[in-house]
Amino acid sequence: MTEENFQDLKVMVIDDSKTIRRTAETLLKKAGCEVITATDGFDALAKIADTKPNIIFVDIMMPRLDGYQTCALIKNNSAFKNTPVIMLSSKDGLFDKAKGRIVGSDEYLTKPFSKEELLGAIRQHVQM
Repeated sequence: MTEENFQDLKVMVIDDSKTIRRTAETLLKKAGCEVITATDGFDALAKIADTKPNIIFVDIMMPRLDGYQTCALIKNNSAFKNTPVIMLSSKDGLFDKAKGRIVGSDEYLTKPFSKEELLGAIRQHVQM
């Protein structure tokens, strides 16, 4: 698949770490994606309705509203229940993966992630 296929994709990255947000944004923009970033779940929920992203990457450990709660709220909204949500975590635990599936996440990536992992998740979950 060529890089051009990512041209019209809107990707949201929700993470309280500026470094992670910037890294993901840089990698995704190079591939041609439009990137929307959010610092936590509340910030993200306000932006999701406005921007309607094609796929959402969400960190698990965040203040106020964690990744599981954020994912559950997205998936419980009829307008966004089919939007793929990819959990991001620095922990590679079975419990975290299982909990992610319960709240409706589509995949689980362990940080630090690579460009291939990010784009692979998009290829797998977004109909292009």
